Amino acid sequence: MRRLGLVAALVFLLDQVSKVYVVFHMGLALDQRIDVWPPYLTFRMAWNRGVNFGLLAHDADLARWLLITVSLAISGGVAIWMARGRHRPAALVSAGLLIGGALGNALDRVLYGAVADFLNMSCCGIDNPYAFNIADVAIFAGALGLVLYTGKDKTP
Repeated sequence: MRRLGLVAALVFLLDQVSKVYVVFHMGLALDQRIDVWPPYLTFRMAWNRGVNFGLLAHDADLARWLLITVSLAISGGVAIWMARGRHRPAALVSAGLLIGGALGNALDRVLYGAVADFLNMSCCGIDNPYAFNIADVAIFAGALGLVLYTGKDKTP
């Protein structure tokens, strides 16, 4: 469980520091776009009030508190699941990624009313209109890792 906690704390810290630095210190909140290595990496400001790709954003206040509650419930549920059984180190790291990312995005919703998304990557003539953040990457990687590294045949 120590590994899970360390990974979750590291992801949470990296996510929050990157958001504060890019969005506020570098001025992305005002500039809305900063070309870092176009088209491969561009910072594009997007305040996501809904779920992925802005889903559920129509009733922002209801969605905000619902998504905070869901993030906390999932984080708590995954932590309890990991604490109750014996799991591979990769499963604990995966759980830490998911929890750290979920808590990072939940804090954004509490502080700003929306999640600060700023990473945009495009390539090969395809212009990606969507932005994401470190927490989003961690949540995706953590969920995938839990699928791959947990189950009856995957306990130590």
